[in-house]
Amino acid sequence: MEKNRPPYWRQRGVTETMARAAGTGSDPADAPLVAPPRRGSRPPRHFTAHLGFEAAGPEQARELAVAYAEALSLLRPELALAAAALSPADAWHRAERLFCDASGPDGERCADVAGHPGFHHAPGPGGLGWGEGDG
Repeated sequence: MEKNRPPYWRQRGVTETMARAAGTGSDPADAPLVAPPRRGSRPPRHFTAHLGFEAAGPEQARELAVAYAEALSLLRPELALAAAALSPADAWHRAERLFCDASGPDGERCADVAGHPGFHHAPGPGGLGWGEGDG
């Protein structure tokens, strides 16, 4: 005869069980069925986005990759511009850095392209310059 009960009794039983699981049941002695996680949240990790594009040669590919990286860093400032690298699509182990990333006297990092001549420059307009300017 248990199957002959109206369906709202089953809903009520499920609702009471869910309330007990959340610790919000009508009885104050109801304890949650699921304990909170014992481990804290993970610290943020670094990830890499690989963008594929076509270019006529390595020089054109480098120019396009620098332009893409700079444009993305303007849209999303949390991107690590200095970590941008370029590699052939079939040889990721041959990746080469796109930006200089030399450290400056006040902890700045050079935001110019890798292998640039002259001073190193901090990011942003009017960024600090340092190093060998004529080299």
